[in-house]
Amino acid sequence: MFRAASLLAFCFAVSTCQLLDAAPRPNVVLMLADDLGWNAVGYHGNWVETPNIDRLAGEGIELDRFYVAPMCSPTRAGLLTGRYPIRFGLARAVIPPYCNYGLPVEERTLAEALKEAGYKHRGIFGKWHLGHHQLKWHPLSQGFTHFVGHYNGAIDYFDLTREGERDWQVDFDPAQDEGYSTDLVANAACAFIREAAQDEAPYFCYVPFNAPHSPFQAKEDALQQIKAGPTPNNSQTYRAMIWTLDQAVGQILKTIEETGEADNTQVWFLSDNGGVGQFPRNNRPLRGSKLTTFEGGVRVVACVRWPAGWKGERKIENTMGYIDVMPTILETAGIDPAAGQPEGRELDGVSLNDLLAGQADDFPERDWYSYHGQPGPKHETIALKTANWKLIVNGPDIRQGFDPKHHETFLFAMPGDLLEKTNVADQHPEVVERLLEKLVAHRKLQPEDGVPPYGSGPKGFKPWKAWDIKLAPKNP
Repeated sequence: MFRAASLLAFCFAVSTCQLLDAAPRPNVVLMLADDLGWNAVGYHGNWVETPNIDRLAGEGIELDRFYVAPMCSPTRAGLLTGRYPIRFGLARAVIPPYCNYGLPVEERTLAEALKEAGYKHRGIFGKWHLGHHQLKWHPLSQGFTHFVGHYNGAIDYFDLTREGERDWQVDFDPAQDEGYSTDLVANAACAFIREAAQDEAPYFCYVPFNAPHSPFQAKEDALQQIKAGPTPNNSQTYRAMIWTLDQAVGQILKTIEETGEADNTQVWFLSDNGGVGQFPRNNRPLRGSKLTTFEGGVRVVACVRWPAGWKGERKIENTMGYIDVMPTILETAGIDPAAGQPEGRELDGVSLNDLLAGQADDFPERDWYSYHGQPGPKHETIALKTANWKLIVNGPDIRQGFDPKHHETFLFAMPGDLLEKTNVADQHPEVVERLLEKLVAHRKLQPEDGVPPYGSGPKGFKPWKAWDIKLAPKNP
C-alpha cells in the first residue's frame, strides 16, 4: 500500500519492526533470464518444459503483471538501482562491445545498499552488460564482492567468446574455465551460496543468466530431452536452451535447500525482457516481442519465494516491475529504501513488501513507463500504462513534436485489453493528448550524454585480449 510522504517514516518503522519480529534478514538470490518469452515456461503453456521454474512459481508468489524494459542493459540498470534508467542515460540502447559507457558510479546499486545492511557476501554470476571499458564500471566497483561471468552479451555458449576473444572473468581477471556457459554460471552461484551460508551474515547472490539469448546453441542432452531431430532448427534449440536454464535453476534451488536456509532465503526469478519475435509461440498470447513496448516486450515471467516472510502458492495481478525489486529487498533487509539515496536520485520503484506479505488492502495502479530507442532518434517506441489506459507511440523522438503522419499511435483500455487487441486512439483523442504530455516529459529525462544508439560506435573495432578490463584502451 502506498502512503502519503508524511507517513512514510512512521509506517516504514512499524512494518520493519513487524518484519524483523517475524524473521531475520533474508538471504537474497535474484535470478534473471535473458530473452525468456512469456510462453516459454511450463506454467504458462505446453510449448516448453520448465519443472524447476514451475515449482518456484507454484511454491512462491506468481507475479502476473511484472514489467521490465524492452531490452537487457536497461532492465539490469533499473533492477540494480530502483530507478528508471532513462534518468541516467541507460534506457535508449544496450551496451555493445565497442561502447565506452556504463552504469554511472553516482547511482547507488542494490549491492552497495545491502553492504550497509550487513550483507557481507555479495556475488554476481553471469552476464554483467553494464560497462566493461573502465574499472569504475566493473561489478566489484559497484558493490559486489565476487564476480564470475562475462561482460558482454551474446557470448558463444561453448567457447565463451565475443568478437573472437574469450569473455570469461573471475573478479578482475580473465579465467580459463571451460564448459557450457549456463552450467558455469550455475556452478559458480552454487559454490558461492554454499560458502556464504557458512557465515552468520546474510548473503546476496545475483544470477543474470545469458540464456536463452542468441546465439542459439544447445547441449546434446538438452536437444535429446526435447526430442529434437538430427538437424534441430532454432526453435528447437531455443527450447533446449530453456531446458538447460531450468536445470540450472533447479541446481541453485537444491543448493539453497542443502544449506538448510531455504525458509529464510528470498528467491526471485524473472526475465529481462520479452522473448524474441522469430518464434511465433514465444510470447503468446501477448502482443509483440522484445524491443517493442507492447505487452509481449515488457510484461515478463516473474515469481518470488520467501517462506519465512511471505505466504506462497498465490498469484498477484497488481502492476509492478524491475524498479521495485531493489526497494522491496532493502525493506526486507531492514533498510528504509529511501535512506542513503544520493540527493536528486530518488527511487522510482516502491517496496512491494506489504503487498507480498498480504498486508496491503489498497495497492493503487501507478503510471508505468517503457521506452526503447536503440535504432536512433528516427525510430523510437515509448509507452505509458495507467490504471485505465495504455498509450504507445512509435516513430521519431517525441521531444521534437508529435505528428500523426509520422507517429504510429495505439491506445488500449486497461486492464480489460491486456492482450492489446483493440486500438481505440481515434475514439479518445483527449486521452491520447493527456497521456502524450506525460510521455514527452518522461522522454525529456534522458541526458544528452546517454548511451548512444546501437551501431554508432567506432569503425573497425577490435577487442583487447580476453576482454581484460585492465587492458581496455583509455578512450577520452
